[in-house]
Amino acid sequence: MAKYTPPEQSKEMQWVDVIFVVVAIFAALWLPLQAGWAGAARSIEKIENPTWEALKQTPAQVEQWVKLGIADAAAAHDIIQNKFDYTIDWLQLVIMTVVIVGYFVFLFKASDQEYREVIDEKFNGK
Repeated sequence: MAKYTPPEQSKEMQWVDVIFVVVAIFAALWLPLQAGWAGAARSIEKIENPTWEALKQTPAQVEQWVKLGIADAAAAHDIIQNKFDYTIDWLQLVIMTVVIVGYFVFLFKASDQEYREVIDEKFNGK
């Protein structure tokens, strides 16, 4: 039985693969932030003339804010009021699901095809 030798890839194509993977990772991390699909809350509930009581902070919490170097309620206002938006955009969820499922279907089909080619090479089509 002949020893299997996989096909070789040129150095240039290896660089193309590396660049493609780096760009794909960058796009996967950057695009959702640019599109507003991820990141900080979309809006901050403003309180005019904020006090610790208006921000619903207990004396123990105020003490911790002071330890962090934020002694003024106005300085802590944006941090406290910046609440995460838990609303679900169903269209975006469906699109993301289709993309992920499509990727895995492609991955399994391509892997199956390559697996069959390797078996074919190894056993000469038997």
